[in-house]
Amino acid sequence: MSERKELFMKILVTIVTGIIIGVWRLLIAAFFIFNFFYVLFTGKRHREVAAMSEIWNTQLYYFIRYLIFVSNERPFPFTKLKKSISKFDK
Repeated sequence: MSERKELFMKILVTIVTGIIIGVWRLLIAAFFIFNFFYVLFTGKRHREVAAMSEIWNTQLYYFIRYLIFVSNERPFPFTKLKKSISKFDK
């Protein structure tokens, strides 16, 4: 696909993925609040919540790479979810 055609495709992908990432961001904010109080009362992080937040972080990273023309690999939902870039630190 030519760069010009890819540019027009980027507009569509940016709108769709941007909406999904934006809504997902609200969920991540709720995860942050939950994990904040969980750590406050238990003294340790909730592993699954932290891992889910990292998945969002990874998808956002790939979305921004696509958005700023570093990569032409389309982000989620146009491809599968990517594996998390970093691992949960104990």
